Amino acid sequence: MIILPPDLRTTLRTNAVLREMHQRREWAEPDPVPALKLFNPLGPATWLATELGRDGDMLFGLADLGFGCPELGYFSLSEIASVRLPFGLGIERDEQFSSLRPLSLWAATARREGSIIGAQALFRRADGAAPSHQLPTDPASDTDGGGG
Repeated sequence: MIILPPDLRTTLRTNAVLREMHQRREWAEPDPVPALKLFNPLGPATWLATELGRDGDMLFGLADLGFGCPELGYFSLSEIASVRLPFGLGIERDEQFSSLRPLSLWAATARREGSIIGAQALFRRADGAAPSHQLPTDPASDTDGGGG
């Protein structure tokens, strides 16, 4: 079972409400940072989520099933949580995950690298090379992607 603590659930819902508000007013949509990372402990599948739907189940974010083509879209938390892996394992939440980079940068970098894991490795290398107060944020020059 994947547990979303109340503060994480609030962040994900707030991002969804902000996007809905921007859409209604025809404003440019916000580009929040991913608040949730889910992963397969035995394989490459990884999901980054920025929003949680009103139903408490549908997440929006970047999904990477390990086929080399990460995609933005909606995915079901309950379906992901129902996946049963060998050795009694399931999909897990990365409790240490945090990011300073918006979802659009994650998506662009993951597509270029072929995976969320590849994007995260680039972001980590860039974070190690730059002082923490001067993290790269320009997609053309950024090669790092937040912690976790």
